[in-house]
Amino acid sequence: MIRNRLLVTAFVLGLSACATPSSKDEAAAPAAATAVPPVAVAAPPVVPLPFEDAVNRAAESLFNSVATNDPVQRRLVVIDPLIDGVTGEQSIATRTLEARILALARARFPQFDIQPFTIGNLAKNPLVLVGTFTGVNADGKTAGARESYRICLALADMDSRSIVGKGTARAKLDGVDTTPLPYFRDSPAWALDQVTESYIKTCQGSKVGDAMDSFYLARVVSAASVQQAIEHYNARRYRAALDSYAIAMRAAAGDELRILNGVYSANYKLGQHEAARLVFGRIVDFGLERKRM
Repeated sequence: MIRNRLLVTAFVLGLSACATPSSKDEAAAPAAATAVPPVAVAAPPVVPLPFEDAVNRAAESLFNSVATNDPVQRRLVVIDPLIDGVTGEQSIATRTLEARILALARARFPQFDIQPFTIGNLAKNPLVLVGTFTGVNADGKTAGARESYRICLALADMDSRSIVGKGTARAKLDGVDTTPLPYFRDSPAWALDQVTESYIKTCQGSKVGDAMDSFYLARVVSAASVQQAIEHYNARRYRAALDSYAIAMRAAAGDELRILNGVYSANYKLGQHEAARLVFGRIVDFGLERKRM
């Protein structure tokens, strides 16, 4: 019996030895696989298009993002004139861009009824189209040498007070005339004021579903009067421009650089140099108070 017990014990010990890996086996065991992070794929570069093609692409994207298939339910749209995304100026290029957007909408998107940017039309809670036209480098930044223009368009719903459509594209530099319109060319001082900054933010700093910029919303009515005054000035109707600037000043409830510039320039064109001198003093004060002169 003792012999049998010894045999059983030896058998169990033998099994244990087989089940326990040796140090050599442990050394030979393969190391656990290390997770390899996925390789980031760079976004393809944005290819600039000829100006007209770029405008069409941005506008189509914009209108398609909110278009309905029911031509009976037309949406009233007004265009708050497009501006340079850096200087805030209106130019021949931005005016041409607006004209192409208008032509495209009327030809292909009858759901939208585009009307003038006026106080009366704003009272109907329309969609407001805003947009910027900005020279950018290869990385899409405004610093350095310009290699293309970035077109940014947005539709803001005055009823819901939110952004309901966006469209963007890049345009080649060829054939683009960025000469400022007369009002901007003649302004004695120009800097981005809060109104212009809020306009740019409404377009460039928003996405569909965002609330409209509160300052832009608060000043959009006065913006319509300012634009009417600018149109009068550009057409050399300087007295009519002064009347519109007076309305805009009351609606703005305070000084705005774009209004002061217009009042100065219109008075100067009319030969009312004393009035122009007084307004110029307000322009200087405006700049000094905001540390922009």
